[in-house]
Amino acid sequence: MSTLPVIAAVDGSDDSLVALDWAFETALLRGAALRVAHVRQFAAWAGPAVLPAGQPRAEDDPVLESARRYLAGRTGRPATQYVALEGAPGGVLPELGAAAALLVVGSRGRGGFASLLLGSSGLAAARDADCPVVVVPKPGRQVHDTPPVEPGRRVVVGLRTDGPDEAALSFAFAEAAARGARVQAVTAYDWPLHLWTAVTAQVVAPAEDREAVERETRALAEQILAPHRAHRPEVRAETAVVPGDAAGHLVAASRDAALLVVGRHRRRLSAPARMIGSVTQAVLLHAASPVAVVPPAPGQE
Repeated sequence: MSTLPVIAAVDGSDDSLVALDWAFETALLRGAALRVAHVRQFAAWAGPAVLPAGQPRAEDDPVLESARRYLAGRTGRPATQYVALEGAPGGVLPELGAAAALLVVGSRGRGGFASLLLGSSGLAAARDADCPVVVVPKPGRQVHDTPPVEPGRRVVVGLRTDGPDEAALSFAFAEAAARGARVQAVTAYDWPLHLWTAVTAQVVAPAEDREAVERETRALAEQILAPHRAHRPEVRAETAVVPGDAAGHLVAASRDAALLVVGRHRRRLSAPARMIGSVTQAVLLHAASPVAVVPPAPGQE
């Protein structure tokens, strides 16, 4: 059994129950315990006199009681614990990641967000938690312009050849192994390429051939994937090398995928705060499958 639990954040919304379903099944796959957490938020103007004394009890929390009834009667249950907490969900949820294998949240909460927005608790967890955060969308989210894919279970992962995220790749291969799925690594290259020439003061197309750029990109992707294939020989991995917008291709690939894996931005001297990159934000907003946002390895943070 995994030493760290899978944590599902619930808030009484239908979306959080969808996330609870995903967390329940994943805990079973991993042989891990399931921890169901509800963060009870009070209004900012509420003073100490109106707050209950002491730590809230799970037995007194109607949201947790509803979750307990929702899971009642299921067979093959993982060891399950219910935890009641108080505070701002955007601050408390990321802290739970310090003692979790995974933190699972729904894409919408009781506030009625149509999608993840800056400042929402789900996005804060994906940005700040120390563990991978899985955001589970409402079933039926539609994506368009999806290319035909081979039938079967897939874990899709975004692969940047100019800065591969080894933590995200390792996570994708491990999840594929657990789920009996193959890995589909999606890597995009810029096309059309344009260069600025000072002689004519014009933007002109370079001489490079598109097929040559694609071949070079594919060769780099295969080189990056090689050690992960060697470490997980039971997992079949394929590369999808595509031109243009990485976010759009990842969203398209999410249709019927078991999971879509993306990395979180590494902190840099010019941007020391933890960030969610533009590609990851777009994927969280539009992907049809659950999305795992994987933090960098500790030495790369």
